[in-house]
Amino acid sequence: MSKAELKTISLDEIEALAVGAWILGTGGGGSPYLGLLNLRRLYAEGTRVQLMSPLDLDDDDWVAVVSNMGAPLVGQERLADSRNIARAVRMQEEINNIKFRAVMSVEIGGGNGVQALMAAAHLGIPVIDADCMGRAFPEAQMTSVAIGGLRPYPCTLYDPRGIEAVVTKVPTWKWMERASRKICVEMGSIASTSKAPRTGREVKDWGIHFTTTKAIRIGRAVQEANRRHEDPIAALLATEGGKKLFTGKIVDVARRTTEGFLRGTAMVDGSDADRGTKLKLSFQNEWIVAWRDEEAIATSPDLICVLDSVNGHGIGTETIRYGQRVTVVALPAPAVLTSPRGLEFVGPRAFGYDLDFHSLFSPAAAGA
Repeated sequence: MSKAELKTISLDEIEALAVGAWILGTGGGGSPYLGLLNLRRLYAEGTRVQLMSPLDLDDDDWVAVVSNMGAPLVGQERLADSRNIARAVRMQEEINNIKFRAVMSVEIGGGNGVQALMAAAHLGIPVIDADCMGRAFPEAQMTSVAIGGLRPYPCTLYDPRGIEAVVTKVPTWKWMERASRKICVEMGSIASTSKAPRTGREVKDWGIHFTTTKAIRIGRAVQEANRRHEDPIAALLATEGGKKLFTGKIVDVARRTTEGFLRGTAMVDGSDADRGTKLKLSFQNEWIVAWRDEEAIATSPDLICVLDSVNGHGIGTETIRYGQRVTVVALPAPAVLTSPRGLEFVGPRAFGYDLDFHSLFSPAAAGA
């Protein structure tokens, strides 16, 4: 095993990570707030978590890939406990007779952006500065490792009532989604999971690298702008090369929890430059399509982020409500997601919309 350079993550960085991950969650991934409270407590008790570059992994190292699975609304009703996600990882070690070198989040977006830190706090291993989405997505096959054709099994699921389940083998990633989702629904539409173990080589080849530090960078930009009484959304867009899509007030929200997902729409009534127009946001845990006056102006996999117009913090599909003043922005997606094969997994048609993907960040869009 090579000697990797490890960096201890400070509590200030975790605070920034929570802000940045909530923005990168594009409405989903669950709120990081409960996980942040958990990590504050662990740090107060003296626990520290270390960050490791994915490039420092040996090819034969084992990496645990973790997340909470389920409907974000339900996640607000069950307090985050770092021991749950750690147990899901231990189950993988027991089943496969392996020892993990490190742990990483399946998605940097939302509460899942801090799940790896919560697991690492108990497992005594570092967190890899990478994930498999570069944002948040609702389904198991919507990952860079699925796009890369890597093995989808086994997957462990843990419920704090003492229910443990394993999906040992499936023919495809979509079958992994279907099987694990059914188990998750029976657990109450929320479960701690450890996905198929990945080797160091696979993480180097198919992981989306340095997304933990990206989330920290985003969070710091927003925090610093707020401290200076400057525009946090302008700071975010300048830092990440994003685009403002719309500003206004939430005037309607329709949502339902079904089959382990939070689905619905939110309507934004325009203000200032957008006065007289409306923006409809369709979501499946995450914001998937933005429709301006019935025209789709942004779709997955570009990141559609709904932000509080005052403080620039992310707003989730489970917490958005009537009367909120919001700014909708778009951020560029990782290249693997916008590739022809990537769009098969995460483009608008993968969510059931008869739309072609046109990136807001393509050269053609930039020249428009």
